[in-house]
Amino acid sequence: MDQDSNWERQALERIASAGLVEQRRSRRWGIFFKTLGFLYFSLFLIGLFAIDGADYGVSSTQPHSAMVRLDGVIADGESANAEQINQALRDAFDNTFAKAVIIKINSPGGSPVQSAQINKEIRRLKALHPEKKVYAVVDDVCASGGLYVAVAADEIYANESSIVGSIGVRMDGFGFVDAMDKLGVERRLLTAGEHKALLDPFAPVDRFEKNHLQGLLNSIHEEFISVVKAGRGDRLADNTNLFSGLFWSGRGALELGLIDGLASADEVARDLIEAEEIIDYSIKPNVLDQFASRIGTAIASSLSLVSPQLR
Repeated sequence: MDQDSNWERQALERIASAGLVEQRRSRRWGIFFKTLGFLYFSLFLIGLFAIDGADYGVSSTQPHSAMVRLDGVIADGESANAEQINQALRDAFDNTFAKAVIIKINSPGGSPVQSAQINKEIRRLKALHPEKKVYAVVDDVCASGGLYVAVAADEIYANESSIVGSIGVRMDGFGFVDAMDKLGVERRLLTAGEHKALLDPFAPVDRFEKNHLQGLLNSIHEEFISVVKAGRGDRLADNTNLFSGLFWSGRGALELGLIDGLASADEVARDLIEAEEIIDYSIKPNVLDQFASRIGTAIASSLSLVSPQLR
């Protein structure tokens, strides 16, 4: 019996010892993975909350060409919004070592309000800093709202294959009246205000409302045209299609006077500004700001009618 008891005790001790070893091993791995996870999460937070301001680089105290990028749709909640673009422009103009400012544009357009705010800020800064010229340089596209911004520059340049133009205003919508009839769906809508359901896709087009919206679009279009004429002056060709919403290649835009030449940002900096080094002043929002802004924009859009777009 004693031998059996010793054997059982030893077996239990070995099992217990093995269990302790396994626990220690599991604990060590657990600590390792928790530490790794903590480091990863910390790096994620640093990247999330870090605010990448204007990238002045080490040469910002030497003569250089200042660049501000306008990329994508021009709208509140997007990277190309008036608040950030205008702040970057102010930073660029305020640096005494910036010989001139290049606005590099790659945008299909967007909000007429945001575009107008950027245009006005460029003209204001030019008046405050008459010694600094502003060059707009088109990348792939400079259409509608993008061109609204560009015409505030002293000169506009593009690539031969860039798309330039689209001077017009649009408002999109859909109609599901016939589909509802076929499906037997009844529309139930309560409003306070005779025309509060303007652009309701489930109701037939109301002639008065359509005329009202067309007048709104025409008014914005006329403002757009006046801004382009003020910015380009007698450089514009006498062409009836200029303000029709059509767009052209870089070469076509040059013939129409929408741009002043064919050149890249590097060529403008080197040959026109004579400051080959380019410093990017664009403000890069952090991920959290972008996410919050997009959520806010989506909510606002869902609560209001579709806005006119320079696109």
